[in-house]
Amino acid sequence: MWEHPQFRYDFVDQLPGDPSDVNRPRPVTKACYSFVKPTPVKSPSFYGWSHALSAQLGLPSPDAHALELLAGNRVTPGMRPYALCYGGHQFGHWAGQLGDGRAICLGEWRDPQGNSWELQLKGAGRTPYSRQGDGRAVLRSSIREFLCSEAMHHLGIPTTRALSLVHTEDQVLRDMFYDGRPEYETAALVTRVAPSFLRFGNFEILAQRGEYELLKQLADFVIRRYYQEFDGRDPQVYVQWFHEICRRTALMIAHWQRVGFVHGVMNTDNMSILGLTIDYGPYGWLDVYDPNWTPNTTDAQHRRYRYAHQPSIAHWNLSRLAAALLSLFPHEATIEAGLEIYRQSFTQTFLEFMGSKLGLQSLQDEDGKRLYLDLETLLTTSEVDMTLFFRRLTDLSLKPETPPLDQLGLLRQAFYQAELSAPQETAWITWIERWLARARVEGLKPEQRTAKMGLANPHYVLRNYLSQEAIDGAERGDTGKIQTLLEVLRRPYDEQAGYEHLANKRPEWARHKPGCSALSCSS
Repeated sequence: MWEHPQFRYDFVDQLPGDPSDVNRPRPVTKACYSFVKPTPVKSPSFYGWSHALSAQLGLPSPDAHALELLAGNRVTPGMRPYALCYGGHQFGHWAGQLGDGRAICLGEWRDPQGNSWELQLKGAGRTPYSRQGDGRAVLRSSIREFLCSEAMHHLGIPTTRALSLVHTEDQVLRDMFYDGRPEYETAALVTRVAPSFLRFGNFEILAQRGEYELLKQLADFVIRRYYQEFDGRDPQVYVQWFHEICRRTALMIAHWQRVGFVHGVMNTDNMSILGLTIDYGPYGWLDVYDPNWTPNTTDAQHRRYRYAHQPSIAHWNLSRLAAALLSLFPHEATIEAGLEIYRQSFTQTFLEFMGSKLGLQSLQDEDGKRLYLDLETLLTTSEVDMTLFFRRLTDLSLKPETPPLDQLGLLRQAFYQAELSAPQETAWITWIERWLARARVEGLKPEQRTAKMGLANPHYVLRNYLSQEAIDGAERGDTGKIQTLLEVLRRPYDEQAGYEHLANKRPEWARHKPGCSALSCSS
């Protein structure tokens, strides 16, 4: 395969593209994509490879031909690489044309089961959508995207995937925190994999330009290709499609919230039309449970994309998509109906997820909701590690004779502060007793409860400081931490002997360290 890749190009065959082959930043109208070749790099080498994904895709082991292809150094006869045209709302404001400024799709690959996957190089060089950028990605951000894409998949969260990480000897200039102190950094590429990289912004740009016929063509293609459960001849097909996008988005956001993942830059151009987690930029994971935390330094003042705000931001983004699709709807009531589906789907799914995390059968009643909300307050006010807390909660005994202080002691590993105040201790004991009482009434056998919680609460997540340690090692030429994390995160719900340290809470040195506590969009 690697020497003579047999890619398909259904997307470009069925939709109009940019008639110009001039590879410079410029407006692109009446087109869904532009043909563009990757820009070659110096001395590429593999720093990461997902064997799990390559096996799923039916791809052979990487060789010299694979390296040249996935570094963007070789385009074989018959290949037609392209970059997508889209717009988007960034931090709540319309940003105009954006597009794939540093991503180039090599083509569509069919796996042994007949499923189609797009292979896209991120960091492959300039495209017509690069604006003032160089089209490259730096090593640190590429490592983070490579690892997190695969980690999220194995957590069971809808996401794009990552096949390879390529290191180069090219240097690019970056001002990491936009403070006027740019430095040269090593460039790298990630091969991203997904059924499609289309996003809300692909439709927004067409609506904004009044290109409604092309918008309909694109919608018909997406429905025909990715939403085959709907009949394209049905007059209600666009309504059904939008409502399903709302459901899928609700499921994705509920998954983010259950594991403490913070995307960091939920612009509409970063929202997948398939309900996948897409574009891993300044993301982060909650160490201390803090609803107001965002990893994005660009968002530090207003915290628009903070953890607790993600569900409402997704709702707002869906409203922007709905406005773009309005020409396809029979009446505006479709929009509110879809947004209500999102609200109900998110609430129900989130409560189901949290019920599983607590080892309970349901949180849908008022007492269950109050139990969770009170826990959220305690987590917020006590500086508690989210991931460790829910894993340790599994250890508590349902036996009435177990002293409450002993039960609380089993959770102490998850607390960052050395001692709890007397009121905090009392509040925690009260909540634990309420939780235990509900668990006893529900009557799940201990082994059932433990299994339920074990499947809902990961032991390992890609903690921010772990990513930074992998980056620090790779910048010294040591890729060992990348490989270790990739392997351990393939089984995030299992306690793996010899890797207990990777489940530890954030060390104190990482509390304010760049890359561990905050990142920029240039990351």
